[in-house]
Amino acid sequence: MRILITWGSTRGGTEGIARTLEEGLVQEGHAVQLLPLKQALRAHDFDAAIVGGALYANRWHHHARRFVNRRERDLQKVPVWFFSSGPLDDSGDREEIPPTAQVKVLMERVGAQGHVTFGGRLTPDARGFPASAMAKKHSGDWRNPARIRQWASELSRALPTARPRPAIVPKGHSLADLFGHAVLAGPCARP
Repeated sequence: MRILITWGSTRGGTEGIARTLEEGLVQEGHAVQLLPLKQALRAHDFDAAIVGGALYANRWHHHARRFVNRRERDLQKVPVWFFSSGPLDDSGDREEIPPTAQVKVLMERVGAQGHVTFGGRLTPDARGFPASAMAKKHSGDWRNPARIRQWASELSRALPTARPRPAIVPKGHSLADLFGHAVLAGPCARP
């Protein structure tokens, strides 16, 4: 089974999670394509996909949203899982954190199998606003490699029998419904 793993991140923490997932799945005997989102936009011939995004103010990284929007039809044809990274504490290890409303809408649109939220990472020397201000009090690394590998193992067991789930496409009965769906999911530009 060929698995595409891709991510959207500004500071590299989510990429680290994606790489740990790749290592775990390869150890379990799966063929994995680990591609940054710009390259993943052109990827073909995958049997399953794992898409990750860093959370910034409860919004998934714009590259992750763009990838799902542009590859929506392709993702509806394969089993898909999402992950988020972002809490700057150990809450992701203590409890299951549900996807944000925006991520949930994207999951519905592609029929995603599931989602998990991992702790994030913020270096003390982070630049830009608001990261530099947050780094003064909240810098650290809350990614838990053991938990990430555990999820990779769970995915490995699920992959052989996983089938695409039905997508929930917005009905668009009203302009307000369409607008609300678009706002939550982000731009819907297609190539």
